[in-house]
Amino acid sequence: MAPAKKRNVSLVKTTEQSVKTAKIDLNSKVEKILESRKHANDVFDIFEFVQSEKEKDVVSAVSACSTLFCTLLERKELFIGKLPAEEETLRGETSAEEKYHMFMRHRYNNCVEMLLENLSHECYGAQESALCCLMKFAAGEGQHPLEDLDWSEHYNFPRRLIQAVVERLLSKTTDNSLLISRYQEFLEKEDVRYYVMSSIRENVGRVMDKSKGAVMPVYQNNVFTLMSNISVPSKECELSDFLVKQEAKHEDWKAAKLGEHKRAFERMWLGFLKYKLPSSMYKKVLVILHDSILPHMSKPTLMIDFLTAAYGVGGAISLLALNGLFVLIHQHNLDYPDFYKKLYNLLEPSIFHVKYRARFFHLANIFLSSSHLPVYLVAAFAKRLGRLALTAPPTALLIVLPFIYNLIRRHPSSRVLIHKPSTEDEPLEDPYLMDEDDPAHCRAVESSLWEIKTLQKHFHPDVAKAAMLINSPLKQKEDDISEVLEMTTYEVMERDLKQSQLKSIPLEFEPASQLLKVGQDVIGQHFCLD
Repeated sequence: MAPAKKRNVSLVKTTEQSVKTAKIDLNSKVEKILESRKHANDVFDIFEFVQSEKEKDVVSAVSACSTLFCTLLERKELFIGKLPAEEETLRGETSAEEKYHMFMRHRYNNCVEMLLENLSHECYGAQESALCCLMKFAAGEGQHPLEDLDWSEHYNFPRRLIQAVVERLLSKTTDNSLLISRYQEFLEKEDVRYYVMSSIRENVGRVMDKSKGAVMPVYQNNVFTLMSNISVPSKECELSDFLVKQEAKHEDWKAAKLGEHKRAFERMWLGFLKYKLPSSMYKKVLVILHDSILPHMSKPTLMIDFLTAAYGVGGAISLLALNGLFVLIHQHNLDYPDFYKKLYNLLEPSIFHVKYRARFFHLANIFLSSSHLPVYLVAAFAKRLGRLALTAPPTALLIVLPFIYNLIRRHPSSRVLIHKPSTEDEPLEDPYLMDEDDPAHCRAVESSLWEIKTLQKHFHPDVAKAAMLINSPLKQKEDDISEVLEMTTYEVMERDLKQSQLKSIPLEFEPASQLLKVGQDVIGQHFCLD
């Protein structure tokens, strides 16, 4: 086996040497091109490596292109203005210097096209090097514009190049999550962020309209990944880090205004959410909506349609929509007439088993904290929770029981549920209608919380103890349910196992001294060891 190992080592060394040789050759070609214009055609040799399938060759060639064209941009040796076709350049009566500038400008455009193609390369290293090189070109074009300046709106920012990069990142067939996460570094630049948001909005509108609004899981996932990496500063003074420095009229530039950033952010998200999304995507959006999207919008109330539609879907999506609705109701005076009716209908057995259980009960506790709620509504929530408690797991019951007690404490008129006068002729049937969707017609006030009395016989001692509290007058101080919202079955079991036994449990009235004791012992009377 030793010779084989030697051959493998020598093969690795040969490969490394060839890569180093190629890198040296590329660097020498770049130096020659920059030293003398007669070597301008050597740029095609560099392009061959850019289009290679080997990752190391591509990375070396991209580095060489970055050095070459960034230097040419600084020297202003690339043609500036509307570039004529290459055939017209040869036929036209232009000076040799202008022809050279046009030639290199065409090669620069070729290089940009190849780098954009490499964003779809099978090797991540090639993708990353191409992305970084393109952003260097964007910075170079910003400092040394190749187009006539548009002082009315975009100034000297390379908007088209950013649009091309965004279009490649938002692939319809390939998941670019890893490359998009690498791009997050550039999104920290204020101007890049602003034009990326505008590019996303235009791209989504064009692609989704072309597909007639059909769901495109891969594409929409790439769009969401890119958008979720964007956060807008909260203060105008924080807009200080720009990729392209504007020497004149900086204050009038849209990318330097916080209001324009918020408006672009808002349009981007609204443009994305107006199309049909995969069901899993709704959950991803709703999880971050209340703290990563709404605070950065100039008009958060524009999300009302999306949130109300999501709230009406049911299941986990409705639970997650509660957070966004909570922000709009409490901070932006949203009027939702059937809000409590929908919240009441969310109380189903599955509510105790979803991973968003803690968030739901936290928000429900806030929504039901108002002392102005009618007694029929409070009684309906308490009764429905009590009925669901009969089949709930112990961890959920440790939340539900204090929750019900808090409702009764806040609304003294609902105490009729636990102090119901009874007569001998009273029917045994519960008048409460569990299947009724409207809390106003479920007849909860006519019923009682007999379910809690039943839970006093629960197998778990903590649940039975909590249910016993209803036998005596409830204290005025509310129970803090925040401590038990995140409690899991594992934590409950660990807590029970760690409890020390306060006293020994007697197993025999008289301690046994022998296996078969002759005397009054029944076994000893009928059996012996002989």
